[in-house]
Amino acid sequence: MDPTQFDREKLHEIIDNYRDRKWALIPLLQEIQEEFGFIPPESIEPVADALNMFASQVQGVITFYTGFSLKPKGRCVLRVCRGTACHVKGSRSILRLVKKELGLEEGETSPDYQFTLETVACLGACFLAPTMMVNRDYYGRLNPTKVTSVLGEYRKDKEDD
Repeated sequence: MDPTQFDREKLHEIIDNYRDRKWALIPLLQEIQEEFGFIPPESIEPVADALNMFASQVQGVITFYTGFSLKPKGRCVLRVCRGTACHVKGSRSILRLVKKELGLEEGETSPDYQFTLETVACLGACFLAPTMMVNRDYYGRLNPTKVTSVLGEYRKDKEDD
């Protein structure tokens, strides 16, 4: 399924649950992103209208927080840590390997929307350096064999669908 196509009826149903509650902007955006995997740009105006805000205010919040995305991401979002502890323990070579294995650069999503590759300043798991996350799962003490194995598991998950 093409993630750029989304259920507009479901979108309006979500928005209606938050109507006239300006304080609820962030939870509303989180629910939209959870449902669709991103915040469709077409949703900004209806969200603003429902919360009695300007579209620029909604856009500002979306672009301020890195957790929100206006573009579809892959089913598996890989975040490679670039923090000091991870850097010292070899995260640069881990990132190079992930890029090579997936054929992606930082910030890119695979054409089949299976993977998105991102880097982050810190994952907060320095004791496991070097570290990466796939969606909500942490993987630490990484080495090339472990990275290849982790990526293989997520590729396998796709084949099981």
